Amino acid sequence: MKHKYYIYKFLATVLLTAALAGCSGSESPANDEFLIRVGEAVITEDEFNKAFEIAKAAYPHNIMQNPEDYRDAQIRLFNQMTEELILLERAKELNISVSEEEVEKSIARIKADYPDNEVFEQTLLEYAVSYKTWKKGLETRLLMEKLVEQELRDQIVITPAEIAKYYEENYGHGKQIPGPAENSKDIDEIIIKHLRRKKTEKIYRSWIEKIQKRYKIEINQKKWEKILSS
Repeated sequence: MKHKYYIYKFLATVLLTAALAGCSGSESPANDEFLIRVGEAVITEDEFNKAFEIAKAAYPHNIMQNPEDYRDAQIRLFNQMTEELILLERAKELNISVSEEEVEKSIARIKADYPDNEVFEQTLLEYAVSYKTWKKGLETRLLMEKLVEQELRDQIVITPAEIAKYYEENYGHGKQIPGPAENSKDIDEIIIKHLRRKKTEKIYRSWIEKIQKRYKIEINQKKWEKILSS
């Protein structure tokens, strides 16, 4: 179901956020208790395992039965969580924040896709995630998106020629225009948004590799090997 998958995208981040914000109810882990540490931000083995249980829901069941695919999924989440810790440290360094109004507007857009609010609430209950924790995870996602936008926007230029080429390739010759576009301005906005996202994805990897060198990333290899062997 599309709506459930949209929530899944935030759930792993939710558990990560709980660790960073102190919502997990535990004190700061001892030196040998962390799994990943970037600056003052820490992910524990237990928090990773909880996040992985939720992340598995986004994969087809048969894929998770394959040991190699299972290990790849663990590594993918591990790298994702490490990367998110780096992004949060960078956002803190630049004093970037997300307002309550921005969070509420995003929540309103998400809930607008739900014909029945009970589906939304039941999905959270299914994974024992409170609405408050989910909201905090959404705030973190918005924060990271704002950071990426601020850091990369000057490197992204959309030219009229690129807009025209994209229109011709995707909407020309009588092809149907998806979404609520009704006039040329709407179409241009859709195209610019798409091109900006594509260009951001293209330069994101080199950017994140560059900024991660600013921070000390500590991995508890003993705990990580335990997770991979379990």
